[in-house]
Amino acid sequence: MTPYSLLRPLIFRIPAEPAHRLTIKALALNQSGNPAGGASTPGLAQRVAGIAFPNPVGMAPGFDKNAEVPDAMLGMGFGHVEVGTVTPLPQEGNPKPRLFRLVEDRAVINRMGFNNEGAQAVANRLIRRRETGPRGLPGIVGVNIGANKDSADRIADYAQMTRLMAPLASYLTVNISSPNTPGLRALQDEGALSALLDAVIEARGNINVPIFLKLAPDLEPADIDGICRIALEKQLAALIVSNTTVTRPALASRHAAEAGGLSGEPLRALALQRLRDFRKASGGAIPLIGVGGIATVEDAWARIRAGASLVQIYSAMVFEGPGLARRIVAGLEKKVREAGLTSIAEAVGKE
Repeated sequence: MTPYSLLRPLIFRIPAEPAHRLTIKALALNQSGNPAGGASTPGLAQRVAGIAFPNPVGMAPGFDKNAEVPDAMLGMGFGHVEVGTVTPLPQEGNPKPRLFRLVEDRAVINRMGFNNEGAQAVANRLIRRRETGPRGLPGIVGVNIGANKDSADRIADYAQMTRLMAPLASYLTVNISSPNTPGLRALQDEGALSALLDAVIEARGNINVPIFLKLAPDLEPADIDGICRIALEKQLAALIVSNTTVTRPALASRHAAEAGGLSGEPLRALALQRLRDFRKASGGAIPLIGVGGIATVEDAWARIRAGASLVQIYSAMVFEGPGLARRIVAGLEKKVREAGLTSIAEAVGKE
């Protein structure tokens, strides 16, 4: 039993979104020190998209939308942290309540709607982090970028975000997979995706920042083939599979009928299958990052063996607490040893 499991009933008395804000405020008090200063974990360090990741376990976006606490998260043992989703202009997001814990299902439903403080506020924090941290602050911090809900030209929004964030991010993630911004997932269609990526690549200019693409799990086989073809053609650095799902398996919680994206345990099987689908469609020619329903060492190991070079977690921390990243990292180190491998990279796609 962890200390968090004792506190969880008290924490769960607070509605989900206010509890999350309290968590961010508490972490903001703990941003000092040497957040990512630990050496790479033996056997788990690998180079993906030209970046040296100290371990494969990352913090998924949505937790730290405004880049308030990336270093506190790195200090919890994450190999990388992805902040955002950030949009050009600040926006409130969808009406509250919009975040629900499905305790019986170990799941979360959200319809946040890209609520964030806007590009300038986030850029200012990232600049300050770079200027005030020890030796420019170690640690891999990616920025997940999106478009404003009421934007007349969403592709222009992504280009603007790329220009602003490219100099400040370890990598950029183009997020076209949220179900909570009407019409956003239409950008996964081949023609729209090609135009979007052309605009992003042009906006990046000569800044050598890797571009990742975040995808929905609710895709048809033809969509997957088309996306892989375009990703390879545009030389994207990685695909992130996947975001939340709008599908609904059988759920026990009273919140089961809430609209929005479902994450957590019920997403596990679908996200794993989509990862396998993208591995097969891409022939292993592009790095994959596995997200969705990862709560244990076994979940993370299964995703890596199915083709993920890296994994990200978020919803599981609601139920498992802040020590989850370190537990998964330690477990993966043991898995690599037990498999007789010298590096976790040797396990990628070997199921």
